[in-house]
Amino acid sequence: MSTPPSKKGWLAYYGELLGTWTRRADSRHDAEDATHDAIANLLDGRAAAVEYPRGYLHRSVHNRLIDIHRQSQVLDRVPLHDLPEPDHPVVSDPDAAPRTAQLVADLKTALLDLPVKCRQVFLWHRLEGYTQEEIAQRMGISVNMVEKYMIRATRHLRERLKHHAPH
Repeated sequence: MSTPPSKKGWLAYYGELLGTWTRRADSRHDAEDATHDAIANLLDGRAAAVEYPRGYLHRSVHNRLIDIHRQSQVLDRVPLHDLPEPDHPVVSDPDAAPRTAQLVADLKTALLDLPVKCRQVFLWHRLEGYTQEEIAQRMGISVNMVEKYMIRATRHLRERLKHHAPH
Protein backbone atom coordinates (compact mmCIF):
# COMPACT_ATOMS: atom_id res chain seq x y z
CA MET A 1 0.00 0.00 0.00
CA SER A 2 1.44 3.38 -0.94
CA THR A 3 1.54 6.40 1.31
CA PRO A 4 -0.24 9.66 0.57
CA PRO A 5 1.81 12.10 -1.50
CA SER A 6 3.88 14.59 0.42
CA LYS A 7 4.46 18.16 -0.63
CA LYS A 8 8.12 17.33 -1.09
CA GLY A 9 7.09 14.52 -3.45
CA TRP A 10 5.22 16.71 -5.91
CA LEU A 11 7.71 19.53 -5.55
CA ALA A 12 10.47 17.22 -6.76
CA TYR A 13 8.59 16.88 -10.08
CA TYR A 14 7.35 20.45 -10.47
CA GLY A 15 10.25 21.81 -12.54
CA GLU A 16 10.38 18.67 -14.66
CA LEU A 17 6.63 18.86 -15.34
CA LEU A 18 6.77 22.52 -16.34
CA GLY A 19 9.84 22.03 -18.51
CA THR A 20 8.51 18.98 -20.31
CA TRP A 21 4.98 20.19 -20.90
CA THR A 22 5.90 23.78 -21.75
CA ARG A 23 7.94 22.42 -24.66
CA ARG A 24 5.07 20.19 -25.78
CA ALA A 25 2.13 22.54 -25.18
CA ASP A 26 1.00 25.42 -27.34
CA SER A 27 1.49 27.84 -24.47
CA ARG A 28 3.42 28.06 -21.22
CA HIS A 29 0.29 29.36 -19.52
CA ASP A 30 -1.63 26.19 -20.44
CA ALA A 31 1.27 24.03 -19.21
CA GLU A 32 1.30 25.91 -15.88
CA ASP A 33 -2.46 25.57 -15.48
CA ALA A 34 -2.41 21.86 -16.32
CA THR A 35 0.49 21.27 -13.92
CA HIS A 36 -1.32 23.17 -11.18
CA ASP A 37 -4.50 21.16 -11.72
CA ALA A 38 -2.65 17.83 -11.61
CA ILE A 39 -0.81 18.75 -8.41
CA ALA A 40 -3.96 20.13 -6.80
CA ASN A 41 -5.80 16.87 -7.57
CA LEU A 42 -2.96 14.89 -6.05
CA LEU A 43 -2.77 17.04 -2.91
CA ASP A 44 -6.54 17.26 -2.46
CA GLY A 45 -6.73 13.49 -2.36
CA ARG A 46 -8.88 13.30 -5.49
CA ALA A 47 -6.42 10.78 -6.83
CA ALA A 48 -6.49 7.32 -5.31
CA ALA A 49 -3.32 6.06 -3.67
CA VAL A 50 -0.62 6.77 -6.23
CA GLU A 51 2.24 4.32 -6.39
CA TYR A 52 4.23 6.21 -9.04
CA PRO A 53 3.63 9.94 -8.54
CA ARG A 54 5.96 11.00 -11.37
CA GLY A 55 4.08 8.95 -13.93
CA TYR A 56 0.72 9.96 -12.48
CA LEU A 57 1.58 13.66 -12.64
CA HIS A 58 2.90 13.48 -16.21
CA ARG A 59 -0.19 11.60 -17.39
CA SER A 60 -2.48 14.01 -15.53
CA VAL A 61 -0.81 17.07 -17.05
CA HIS A 62 -0.96 15.47 -20.51
CA ASN A 63 -4.67 14.69 -20.13
CA ARG A 64 -5.44 18.18 -18.83
CA LEU A 65 -3.60 19.75 -21.78
CA ILE A 66 -5.70 17.65 -24.15
CA ASP A 67 -8.83 18.93 -22.40
CA ILE A 68 -7.63 22.53 -22.68
CA HIS A 69 -6.86 22.05 -26.38
CA ARG A 70 -10.24 20.48 -27.08
CA GLN A 71 -12.06 23.27 -25.27
CA SER A 72 -10.18 25.92 -27.20
CA GLN A 73 -11.07 24.20 -30.49
CA VAL A 74 -14.75 23.85 -29.66
CA LEU A 75 -15.42 27.11 -27.90
CA ASP A 76 -14.92 30.44 -29.54
CA ARG A 77 -14.26 32.54 -26.46
CA VAL A 78 -15.10 36.21 -26.58
CA PRO A 79 -15.31 38.32 -23.42
CA LEU A 80 -18.85 39.45 -22.72
CA HIS A 81 -17.86 43.12 -22.77
CA ASP A 82 -16.51 42.67 -26.34
CA LEU A 83 -19.81 41.31 -27.68
CA PRO A 84 -22.21 43.71 -29.37
CA GLU A 85 -25.29 44.37 -27.24
CA PRO A 86 -27.66 42.30 -29.43
CA ASP A 87 -25.38 39.27 -29.03
CA HIS A 88 -25.47 39.29 -25.22
CA PRO A 89 -27.04 36.13 -23.85
CA VAL A 90 -30.66 36.45 -22.88
CA VAL A 91 -31.42 35.10 -19.44
CA SER A 92 -34.94 33.84 -18.99
CA ASP A 93 -34.41 33.03 -15.31
CA PRO A 94 -35.69 35.97 -13.22
CA ASP A 95 -33.48 34.89 -10.28
CA ALA A 96 -30.26 34.98 -12.32
CA ALA A 97 -29.42 38.62 -11.56
CA PRO A 98 -29.80 38.34 -7.76
CA ARG A 99 -27.88 35.03 -7.74
CA THR A 100 -25.10 36.58 -9.77
CA ALA A 101 -24.98 39.61 -7.49
CA GLN A 102 -24.75 37.30 -4.45
CA LEU A 103 -21.99 35.26 -6.08
CA VAL A 104 -19.99 38.42 -6.84
CA ALA A 105 -20.46 39.66 -3.26
CA ASP A 106 -19.40 36.28 -1.84
CA LEU A 107 -16.40 36.17 -4.17
CA LYS A 108 -15.28 39.62 -3.04
CA THR A 109 -15.65 38.62 0.60
CA ALA A 110 -13.76 35.36 0.06
CA LEU A 111 -10.95 37.19 -1.74
CA LEU A 112 -10.70 39.72 1.09
CA ASP A 113 -10.33 36.84 3.56
CA LEU A 114 -7.11 35.77 1.84
CA PRO A 115 -3.74 37.17 2.91
CA VAL A 116 -2.73 40.14 0.74
CA LYS A 117 0.08 38.38 -1.17
CA CYS A 118 -2.06 35.30 -1.78
CA ARG A 119 -4.93 37.45 -3.09
CA GLN A 120 -2.59 39.47 -5.31
CA VAL A 121 -1.06 36.34 -6.86
CA PHE A 122 -4.52 34.93 -7.58
CA LEU A 123 -5.80 38.15 -9.16
CA TRP A 124 -2.71 38.70 -11.30
CA HIS A 125 -2.66 35.10 -12.52
CA ARG A 126 -6.37 34.39 -13.06
CA LEU A 127 -7.74 37.81 -13.95
CA GLU A 128 -4.82 39.62 -15.55
CA GLY A 129 -3.12 36.61 -17.14
CA TYR A 130 0.37 37.04 -15.73
CA THR A 131 2.53 33.91 -15.75
CA GLN A 132 3.80 32.53 -12.49
CA GLU A 133 7.34 33.63 -13.42
CA GLU A 134 6.17 37.19 -14.07
CA ILE A 135 4.37 37.29 -10.75
CA ALA A 136 7.41 35.90 -8.93
CA GLN A 137 9.59 38.60 -10.47
CA ARG A 138 7.12 41.39 -9.70
CA MET A 139 6.74 40.31 -6.07
CA GLY A 140 10.34 39.29 -5.50
CA ILE A 141 9.42 35.74 -4.47
CA SER A 142 10.10 32.29 -5.88
CA VAL A 143 7.90 30.60 -8.47
CA ASN A 144 7.30 27.85 -5.91
CA MET A 145 5.86 30.42 -3.51
CA VAL A 146 3.60 31.73 -6.27
CA GLU A 147 2.39 28.15 -6.84
CA LYS A 148 1.71 27.72 -3.11
CA TYR A 149 -0.28 30.96 -3.04
CA MET A 150 -2.32 29.82 -6.06
CA ILE A 151 -3.10 26.46 -4.48
CA ARG A 152 -4.09 28.13 -1.22
CA ALA A 153 -6.31 30.71 -2.96
CA THR A 154 -7.97 28.10 -5.17
CA ARG A 155 -8.76 25.82 -2.24
CA HIS A 156 -10.07 28.73 -0.18
CA LEU A 157 -12.33 30.02 -2.96
CA ARG A 158 -13.59 26.54 -3.82
CA GLU A 159 -14.55 25.97 -0.18
CA ARG A 160 -16.10 29.41 0.33
CA LEU A 161 -18.11 29.36 -2.92
CA LYS A 162 -19.15 25.70 -3.06
CA HIS A 163 -22.74 26.58 -2.10
CA HIS A 164 -23.03 28.44 -5.43
CA ALA A 165 -22.24 25.32 -7.44
CA PRO A 166 -25.18 23.67 -9.19
CA HIS A 167 -26.49 20.66 -7.31
